[in-house]
Amino acid sequence: MKYGYTKKVNLSFTEAVEKIKEALKTGGFGVLTEIDVKATMKQKLDVDYEEYVILGACNPQFAHRALTAEKEIGLLLPCNVIVYQDGGDTFVSAIVPTVAMSVVENEALAPLAKEVEERLLGAVNSLE
Repeated sequence: MKYGYTKKVNLSFTEAVEKIKEALKTGGFGVLTEIDVKATMKQKLDVDYEEYVILGACNPQFAHRALTAEKEIGLLLPCNVIVYQDGGDTFVSAIVPTVAMSVVENEALAPLAKEVEERLLGAVNSLE
């Protein structure tokens, strides 16, 4: 089961991070968390790692609806979006909410997951 949607982009890592943040904002998402995996790996493990950032994106209206339908859904929030480099190429990936929320087995979440997915994947697809 494919749980992420990935797009290779013709942008530098830094440009991709900035552009996906802008695209998420346009889609109604804010970035609650930003984890610099490269810096963390270096600091905690003294390991050199390629550029990699995890963005915790949240749309407050969607989050409220999800939490109202299922209290434990907070375990799957926020929606993660990653930007990373692999072999000199830059990639942007987003979680696929319809897959992630399907493990909850709450039918009330299905239409919401589809709405969130359309916006998240739209943000990723807006990048060149």
